[in-house]
Amino acid sequence: MPTGATLSNKDARDFLYFDEQTAARRVVVHAQGVKKVYQMGKIEVHALRGIDLSVYAGEYLAIMGPSGSGKSTFFNMIGGLDKPSAGKVFIDEVDIAQLDAFELAWLRCRKIGYIFQSFNLIPVMTCLENVMLPMTFAGVPSEEAFERSGEILKAVGLGHRLTHKPSQMSGGQQQRIAVARALANRPAIVLADEPTANLDVRTGEEIIELLVGLTEEMGVTVISATHDMKMLDKCDRVVWIRDGRCDRIEDRANIDIQVGDVSNVH
Repeated sequence: MPTGATLSNKDARDFLYFDEQTAARRVVVHAQGVKKVYQMGKIEVHALRGIDLSVYAGEYLAIMGPSGSGKSTFFNMIGGLDKPSAGKVFIDEVDIAQLDAFELAWLRCRKIGYIFQSFNLIPVMTCLENVMLPMTFAGVPSEEAFERSGEILKAVGLGHRLTHKPSQMSGGQQQRIAVARALANRPAIVLADEPTANLDVRTGEEIIELLVGLTEEMGVTVISATHDMKMLDKCDRVVWIRDGRCDRIEDRANIDIQVGDVSNVH
């Protein structure tokens, strides 16, 4: 990993480090019987068929499954980007389907950080301005937003590129900006949608290590929808989605698929 790219916050790590043996782990996301049905003319498409899942504070969870399995739909439910047809999604014990538009926007702005496959950066803004943007929406004073953005970008290895625009940076650097932006409002949860899909192998590995650092050193819960087999060696648990159902949930120590063995993914 490039110099300066490793997140460092020992106090946070000592206090918030995810411990699999701790019985009283705090649940930050809970899905209860989540179903999603799309109406395509006269045809009903069942994208999700009743998923139950609890996600714990400081956990790195990977959601995996083939295209069309329902993993992206489920991912959107967790992020409050879509509502279930049946069932409930709780974030910090709050049923997000019961929130009005303002309350949901508040939750997405302050509780959740988003990392997208295609980066979704504002091309006319500098690296620093892209990271400041969520803070502006959250009402953070500009001076504080400026200072905090610089600190976050330094933590992800981009302290020397603050005034550069996305077009002047590599794909890996743009994804680092996206990671920094996701951390802007100090969220408890970071949702990463195929964060390594548009990156080469080495850069993808660096982004994965960066996500691991969020959980181990900052206590952030990371939930990633992915096809990337390299994540199997780094995440705490893997949720396998198949045909709209939770096929199985595996701890990292019990995963029987070798990293890189794509043929076994199902």
